[in-house]
Amino acid sequence: MIAVIDYGAGNLFSVCNALNYLNIAHTVTGDPAEVDRADAVILPGVGAFPAAMQALNEAGMTGAVCENAKKKPLLGICLGMQMLFEQSDEMGICAGLGLIPGEVKRIPSERVIIPHMGWNELVIRQESPLLQGIGTPLYTYFVHSYQAFCADENLIAYADYDGRVPALVTDGQFVFGAQFHPEKSGEQGLMMLRNFERMAK
Repeated sequence: MIAVIDYGAGNLFSVCNALNYLNIAHTVTGDPAEVDRADAVILPGVGAFPAAMQALNEAGMTGAVCENAKKKPLLGICLGMQMLFEQSDEMGICAGLGLIPGEVKRIPSERVIIPHMGWNELVIRQESPLLQGIGTPLYTYFVHSYQAFCADENLIAYADYDGRVPALVTDGQFVFGAQFHPEKSGEQGLMMLRNFERMAK
């Protein structure tokens, strides 16, 4: 069973639609005890970083997410990925979950349209169970104005958008983040969700 975190600020509808399509057992929850019982956790998110962190804190879910990230697979999607990092400077400095070293800042280029929206090819830097059985070229769907800045050791894949935009990241253990939307990224994106389910078993 995968727990999809509901803190009032997530892109729950599209994620759950994809999980339903794949017949992946999941529950949408704001209950820390239910997160403890789950085999894996998905942290979705859309909108602004500070508002999302405030909502997660006020929902009493921050501790549950961080504690469970030490022992079971966790996947942050879009803003949910950005929240995995130490901080963001969106609308002022705001602390994140600190599960992956690094910070989130506005995409620095003035030569491309912001937000970064649409399909982009991923450049794979290291193997990952999320990419098991997925071939290249690999195109995924992005919608974001801010990006993560992290060490190469935490970078699974990036997209080129007038610079290297981290697309898949990890803490090297149980924590994974996708800046793109796997649930909107066609068959290859759905395969990533299926791979995540396998990691939970």
